[in-house]
Amino acid sequence: MTGDSAAERKMQFLFALRSKGVTDARVLGAMEKIDRGVFIKGHFAPRAYEDMPLPIACGQTISQPSVVAIMTQALDVQPRDKVLEIGTGSGYQAAILSRLARRVYTVERHRRLAAEAQARFEALALTNVTAIAADGSFGLPEQAPFDRILVTAAAEDPPGPLLAQLRVGGIMIVPVGQSDTVQRLIKVTRTETGLDYDELREVRFVPLVEGLGND
Repeated sequence: MTGDSAAERKMQFLFALRSKGVTDARVLGAMEKIDRGVFIKGHFAPRAYEDMPLPIACGQTISQPSVVAIMTQALDVQPRDKVLEIGTGSGYQAAILSRLARRVYTVERHRRLAAEAQARFEALALTNVTAIAADGSFGLPEQAPFDRILVTAAAEDPPGPLLAQLRVGGIMIVPVGQSDTVQRLIKVTRTETGLDYDELREVRFVPLVEGLGND
């Protein structure tokens, strides 16, 4: 690919994000710096820069860039924040978060995906993000509390163990709903007196599954 076409592709990519309502300059900057093509292999690699979800290994998907950007924007990550992501997948979302936060921990139930994501982080010299193979429904209590928590799989309700690991003043973004119906993206903010819930938009994600995968 020539330099001109690469620059044009990047311009189109960022324009598509802005057209979907992504206005945060820090989020757009992170999306520009992290090449989605690094996270997609094989047959679907030529479609890496289209605004669509794509299949990855272990029956999972990489979310479409506009959804990644909208969720990241809603999470409102600050430079000193410690962030927990549940559902590493390809590692793309965690890599975006690593450009915005002080520290990112990402938990994946499929060992293969966690190992491949960690290798990508290291290849990209993203030293502040760590992929861990574990049951994400329990969070990561040994590193809690977290300033921000992002869940990239749908739960019937915001998971209690994750809410318990959210610092006062912290924000969690989570898709809520049954896997065969429309899901809602929910923003949960922990206050001194409890939890505030805001409904953001309709989304569709794979279900949050307990336990480790077989691969």
